[in-house]
Amino acid sequence: MAAEASNPWPKRLALLGGFLAFVGLVYVILVGTLNEPAAGIPEGTRQVAVTSALHVEGQIYAPDEVPAGGDMASAWLNCGFYSQQVPAENVMHSLEHGAVWITYRPDIPQDDIERIRSLARPLEKVIASPVPGQQSPLMATAWGFQLELESTDDPRLVQFINEFAGSLNAPEPGGACSRGVGNPG
Repeated sequence: MAAEASNPWPKRLALLGGFLAFVGLVYVILVGTLNEPAAGIPEGTRQVAVTSALHVEGQIYAPDEVPAGGDMASAWLNCGFYSQQVPAENVMHSLEHGAVWITYRPDIPQDDIERIRSLARPLEKVIASPVPGQQSPLMATAWGFQLELESTDDPRLVQFINEFAGSLNAPEPGGACSRGVGNPG
């Protein structure tokens, strides 16, 4: 009996089990926190005043212009990825519905274009299209906000999408991003 009472292994195993449970809990908390998408308006985002938001006919914007709101076509652009330029007038209507527009120069690396394609899903209220003459390689635009980026590796791109896609701050946040014009591919 005395030998069983002085056996240190049950106590050691219990202490080891408690220590491993503590380490596991700390790991879960840290990994969960590190993998959470960043929230809030990303640093470097500039706010753009939108002075008019009328439905108009015809071309309003220059081919390489990326407005952050304003007068628009009566039909919105279907959300998704486009490999060709799209009319900004239709995109403005989609932004009014809470969409985010990712524009990129066609000369960026193919890996960045594929990453943009993966982010531009119709149900996510994201549109992506090339704009050959824009200054920065990438730009994320929402109604009244714009962020210039150098690469899709910049975590602010996903943060911008998380903040503004489907935003209730858009003029018509419940508006559709499908059944409009355009055929994303």
